Amino acid sequence: MNLKKDLKRMVALAVLFLLPFTLSGQQNDLGNWFVYIGNKKLNNNWNLHTEVQYRNYNFIGDLEQLLLRTGLGYTFNDQKSNILLGYGYILSENYLQATKDKNTVNEHRIFQQFTSKQSIGSVALNHRYRFEQRFIESDFKMRFRYFLGVQIPFSPKESNKYYVSAYNEIFLNTQSSVFDRNRVYAGIGVHLSKKVRLEAGYMNQIFENSGRDQLNIMTFINF
Repeated sequence: MNLKKDLKRMVALAVLFLLPFTLSGQQNDLGNWFVYIGNKKLNNNWNLHTEVQYRNYNFIGDLEQLLLRTGLGYTFNDQKSNILLGYGYILSENYLQATKDKNTVNEHRIFQQFTSKQSIGSVALNHRYRFEQRFIESDFKMRFRYFLGVQIPFSPKESNKYYVSAYNEIFLNTQSSVFDRNRVYAGIGVHLSKKVRLEAGYMNQIFENSGRDQLNIMTFINF
């Protein structure tokens, strides 16, 4: 594995892919997310999930949210399905309306999720169903999320390391205002090894009354 060569190719592809979105987003609030997702295999069935997301309001850095998440999962159905019980801590720095001042909000989150993997030829599909119980300062909310992801290799050859990735995730509240947000993402990635991959992409978030764009840079590690 020529790691240096793969990284150079990944950076070049990411620049070509993201440049049009970056230019179009210069007139808007273009955020940037740095994401790490890790899964430690404890045995043939059990795994420990770890996750860190550092989210910024703009591309160069203005903290919007720090998300820390972990959980214990159980894999079954020939390694195609997983159920997981997890906990998350979220620190949000929200701008007060029409000011440059921020309000810090702490959230503790318990969640349950089920994931299922499918393959159609060389195309990989991933379904994730997640139910969250959110303790936001003195408030309590519940939310359901459904994620559908697709990963398509540049070529069907087993030796191919590069792929295109896309997903859609919808968030639904249990309260009267049911629709919370929807995320649409597209990106490119590279498998550096069987256990490590890097990915960069562009995501659009639609809220009930607004929208945001983010660049995502992600690292996935299975160990």
